Amino acid sequence: MGRKKYFSLDDALKHPDHRRPLTRREFISQGFMRGSGVVLGSSLLGGFLTPRNTHAALSADIQALKETCGIASLGAGKVPFICIDLAGGANIAGSNVLVGKQGGQMDFLSTAGYSKLGLPGDMTPAIANPQTGLSDFINTDFGLAFHSDSGFLSGMLEKVSAANAANVNGVVIPARSENDTGNNPHNPMYGIHRAGADGSLVTLIGSRSSDSGGNSMAPIELFNPEVRPTKVDRPTDVTGMVDIGDLVGLLSQSDAVSVMESMQRISDQKLARTDFKLSDQTDLTDRISCAYVKSADLADRFGDPTSLNPELDPNIVGDAGIFTQQEFDDEGEFRKTASVMKMVIEGFAGCGTITMGGYDYHTGDRATGEVRDIRAGRCMGACIEYAARLGKPLMLYVFSDGSVASNGMIDNSAEGRGKGVWTGDNSSTAASFFMVYNPNGRPVLLGGTPEQQAVHQQIGYMRADASVETASTPAANNVNLLVQTIILNYMALHGEQGNFASLFPQHGLGNSALIDSLVAFEPIVNGTI
Repeated sequence: MGRKKYFSLDDALKHPDHRRPLTRREFISQGFMRGSGVVLGSSLLGGFLTPRNTHAALSADIQALKETCGIASLGAGKVPFICIDLAGGANIAGSNVLVGKQGGQMDFLSTAGYSKLGLPGDMTPAIANPQTGLSDFINTDFGLAFHSDSGFLSGMLEKVSAANAANVNGVVIPARSENDTGNNPHNPMYGIHRAGADGSLVTLIGSRSSDSGGNSMAPIELFNPEVRPTKVDRPTDVTGMVDIGDLVGLLSQSDAVSVMESMQRISDQKLARTDFKLSDQTDLTDRISCAYVKSADLADRFGDPTSLNPELDPNIVGDAGIFTQQEFDDEGEFRKTASVMKMVIEGFAGCGTITMGGYDYHTGDRATGEVRDIRAGRCMGACIEYAARLGKPLMLYVFSDGSVASNGMIDNSAEGRGKGVWTGDNSSTAASFFMVYNPNGRPVLLGGTPEQQAVHQQIGYMRADASVETASTPAANNVNLLVQTIILNYMALHGEQGNFASLFPQHGLGNSALIDSLVAFEPIVNGTI
């Protein structure tokens, strides 16, 4: 048997020009370690969740106390936010999301520039496809222009219906990012929280046990230890977040909620006869009352395991689900994605990070990266499709620590499809992108003309040779400012970009005119949803 031509989907990547992996980040980026997303037996749920009735309804008096006690049923009401952290330096620009010069994505690069981005001369977006005679190397099904043979695009199209894709738009940001270092502060979740995102169970979640919740760091100036992300990379991490005790199990869910409501009322009556104060002058009665209200609310919302478990959600798994049962059982990245997207899009968490390992794929072939890009695209598409099925908006941000480049050599294997081999790291070809789903229609780019809209859809640009023009935006050569640009655009979806300078007084995005030029879309919601 001859030597295998490329690495399989879950093979670890061994590079002769890299040292042996020593840190957790290096193990993840080269695929030696990944989020397992293990499926455990249902008995773990049965130990504390055995409901016999359907979802109960809180009594009006208890429901009215939820706001007083700071209990949010649907999170903070902001647009759900998920970021996908492709550890290792994945290709984003050119072969996946199209990038161009100053005029936007369709202001095409040189043939040599596209070759560096892995596209040979007969596959560049500027030419007609020699097989069809049509200019069909460009796909705008999701608003944002992708190369029609993009792995990301292929995966997304598998999971997102055409009707839901029509309500998506996106933005690409050419921006340098250093290779093979854990010091890229890419993760924006703390800033997204400062902008108002929160969850009804936890604030932040991430698939890694790190300060950022992902592979890349969070900017140190945004770090808030009070909301450090809770690790979620499998269904049992989700269901294990809520322990409502033994009462739901001894009684029906409805009866258990009624008992807890009665305990709250009795407690209020008894405490009303006292005049205790805590040292901070907060009424002891309020503290105790809210504790009972929270217990009743937890039993009401989470006494049924289907309310949290992604595997039991028919929108996620099953014949009509985003993933088949076989896909869900076989693929840890799908279980991880399902767990994070359910928590965030349903409002249980404010925002979340999904880290995928093994994207340091400059392995002397093209096929290795292609099959991994397709899987990542399926996970991106799953998040969008789930938001659409629930009728919720979503901002999905995709980034990687560094990037790759090709020397023009071609991989003609079935998976390589005649595209350029990835031969090494290259931070100058890096880019990030975000996509926005709006249930009320495709998000509208700012600008009164197509030319103006094009430069809002590509924030910054590349030179003709496919290297980032570092003077094009503040984000182009500074990952911290890339994060600020993402946060600014998140706030703009709510019409709140005017508050950016007061929330982030030390920002580096420049004056108000420059800040306005970095915003992509008109608002899709008014403040909260």
